[in-house]
Amino acid sequence: MPPTLPPLPPFGAQLDDVVVRFGRRRDVDVAAGTTRVSDSSTALDGATLTIRPGVITGILGRNGAGKTTLLSLLAGFTQPTGGSVLVGPEGRMERPWENPWVTSGTLLVRESGDVVEDEKVSWALKYYAGMRPGWDADLAGRLLDRFEVDTRKKPSALSRGKRSAVGATIGLASRAPLTIFDEVYLGMDAPTRYAFYEELLADYAEHPRTILLSSHLVEEVERLFEDVVVLDRGRVLIAETADEMRARGVSLTGPAAAVERLGAGREVLHRQQLGGTVQVTLAGSLPDDVAAAAQAAGVAVGAVPLQDLFVRLTDHAAPARPGAAEAEPTAPKGALR
Repeated sequence: MPPTLPPLPPFGAQLDDVVVRFGRRRDVDVAAGTTRVSDSSTALDGATLTIRPGVITGILGRNGAGKTTLLSLLAGFTQPTGGSVLVGPEGRMERPWENPWVTSGTLLVRESGDVVEDEKVSWALKYYAGMRPGWDADLAGRLLDRFEVDTRKKPSALSRGKRSAVGATIGLASRAPLTIFDEVYLGMDAPTRYAFYEELLADYAEHPRTILLSSHLVEEVERLFEDVVVLDRGRVLIAETADEMRARGVSLTGPAAAVERLGAGREVLHRQQLGGTVQVTLAGSLPDDVAAAAQAAGVAVGAVPLQDLFVRLTDHAAPARPGAAEAEPTAPKGALR
């Protein structure tokens, strides 16, 4: 048997002023005899960020924000129109496009699992075992047993949830230095998703690598994040630790007059009222003296979940808020432009 190669260290990534544009499209209407030309679209526009190796990073963004394009760049599926993309361990970062060394250490898992439809699941496992030097067959078998996937079936015969479970299993069992999950768990039911989160954390603790999670289920997965990247309209809005992002907002809940007084002059990300009780989400944290004044006035001070902050910071259609919201809005602290 050939000697076992030592595992590669976790991969990181660096994007500098990356632009990705897709070319013009021609739509031909045969019946009408007309051709309509659509302008090129910009998926990423000057994106700059660093992805730390060896941590779990959440990739957040609304539909069309550029998440899938970003992940495809890192996996070498797409090349940038402009700017630089580097992927690899510290001291040896290279461009991923048409780079076998980088792509052999990077695995992008999408919901479908990217398996051959007309071959059994067991064949897909053998295929990935031959492609990925860090493959753990025992882990793959145990996960599929837990997810109740019949490996004798073809992917086309599986439900959407089971197909998602196959993709998640491949991602975990491959143990790639850079493992990317792009909404892979959307098809799973809640018990299976939570089982996947547990297995991910357990295996990550034993076999550290870089894991990127793109998800719309922010409330479920935010506890996994060490770092967070928020994309907004093709740009990097936030790239920081999860704790730093949580510090971007604070909520005040209590009598309307007291809340409005305490929030005066502060940027209001969200406001809702029920009778005489108001809750506002303010940008930033509260000074100690303001927090003490809130307690004395019967106003509850609370943390803001990442999902709420993500929604408020990327809500361009939010109406102007009365009272404290009349303060001049400011860019999120530390936002990357």
